[in-house]
Amino acid sequence: MPARPGRTPDDHHPALVRRAEEALTQRVVDSFDGCADDRLRTVLTSLVRHLHAFVRDVRLGEEEWGAAIDFLTRCGHITDDERQELILLSDVLGVSMQTITVNDTAEPGATEATVFGPFFVDGAPEVPHGGDISFGASGEPCWVEGTVTDTAGRPVPGARLEVWEADEDGFYDVQYGDGRTAARAHLFTDAEGRYAFWGVTPTPYPIPADGPVGELLAATGRTPMRASHLHFMVTAEGLRRLVTHIFVRGDDHLASDSVFGVKESLVTDFATQPAGSPTPDGREVDGTWTRARFDIVLAPTHREDRP
Repeated sequence: MPARPGRTPDDHHPALVRRAEEALTQRVVDSFDGCADDRLRTVLTSLVRHLHAFVRDVRLGEEEWGAAIDFLTRCGHITDDERQELILLSDVLGVSMQTITVNDTAEPGATEATVFGPFFVDGAPEVPHGGDISFGASGEPCWVEGTVTDTAGRPVPGARLEVWEADEDGFYDVQYGDGRTAARAHLFTDAEGRYAFWGVTPTPYPIPADGPVGELLAATGRTPMRASHLHFMVTAEGLRRLVTHIFVRGDDHLASDSVFGVKESLVTDFATQPAGSPTPDGREVDGTWTRARFDIVLAPTHREDRP
């Protein structure tokens, strides 16, 4: 049964109701006056003002608020070491991308950031230059290469690249539950800032939709599909960490990516190579394969990030 809507401000004495609502908000805001942490006080004060304004704007009913608390509780209960439903909720509401947009300050020429996603795992194995990150993951082979430079165009040797992706069935290794490591690894740029590796051609897949977030998407008529992508996290001393993806040009889900992660600068050509075509490293590939180039430009460390 749908939750009963809250009352309207005209139910009785709207001016009195409005004053009571405003007074309550101010009382809560005033309760933070003794907070010694200026940033914490600023964040909580703004949170209270916006949250109270939302409640007043939609005239939130008590049953509706109870349903929201139940929804968040279920998000917590389904979260474990391999699944983070609250990150997923942040993603589908666009909060993750908005946080990135706020913090990814414009740096001319630097590669744009996008969402981190819930499937990164520490401790992925290292592969050499030109190595294979798939470790048996299903999918069409894909050669990815590029350079890492700073915004002045200087190569960045020794930059660490963490790369991970789903297999052709749309699953990350951690979703199989058997302890496998596949379609993820880390590698380092060479002395000229170059990198290269074999992976699998990215394919679209649905985000986990068997939990509360999936219910939310279904109730609002939204797709759970993510556009085809490959994750990167790039770190180098003295330069700002980059978390980003590359997306497959021509994918049908670019305009409806369920977590709003697509940026035009990250849409990349994955060119299909006919069966029997020579590969960059002489590897023999049975069937077609793709290749993509992604040159990465790291921004300087922000002043506030420096020790």
